[in-house]
Amino acid sequence: MMHPAFPVILAAPSGTGKTTIARRLLELRPDVGFSVTCTTRAPRPAEAHGVDYHFVVGDEFEARVQRGEFAEHAVVHGHRYGTLRSEIDRLMASGRNPIMTIDVQGAVQFRQVFPQAVLIFLLPPSAVELLSRLSGRGSEDMATLARRVDSALTELATVEQFEYVVVNDALEHAVTQVLSIIDAEALRRTRLTDLRERVTALANELRDAIR
Repeated sequence: MMHPAFPVILAAPSGTGKTTIARRLLELRPDVGFSVTCTTRAPRPAEAHGVDYHFVVGDEFEARVQRGEFAEHAVVHGHRYGTLRSEIDRLMASGRNPIMTIDVQGAVQFRQVFPQAVLIFLLPPSAVELLSRLSGRGSEDMATLARRVDSALTELATVEQFEYVVVNDALEHAVTQVLSIIDAEALRRTRLTDLRERVTALANELRDAIR
């Protein structure tokens, strides 16, 4: 049965592994596409412009805000992040479900613009594991780490605003659960554009069969 593409949002505290899961989904499914986020922060080692993020300066970011180009935007850890409407429209026009890794405040904003979006909250398996992932990056000093922990506490309090929750205790298991969510959402009755026609055709065939 046919259904239009729909955005899938992976939101989580920093260090929970949402980007890793998104990349794995892209490897496994041809019907998803990654929506590249804009940010004013500097690239981390091995990050590429236009692949991991669109890295822009603050003035350019603000100009895009004023032009209404973002479906959502927020300040996270002192830097600005935003999802371009054009990225979402481009992916859905190609029949692919946009996959986004954004913060929780952005996820709630985004659904006001794209109400068909599916919101998935990712949890770390434990506080110890989350702290290990954050400190293991090697790119944060103690002050930055403390800010990220404070942000994580705030983000965890928003979990009830999401339809689905997945614990990223093992990568492949978490990926399988997200894939199952996408499959289930594709079969949601309200998304099926040809459902009435199919049911009508079946009913007519049944009537014809007993005449």
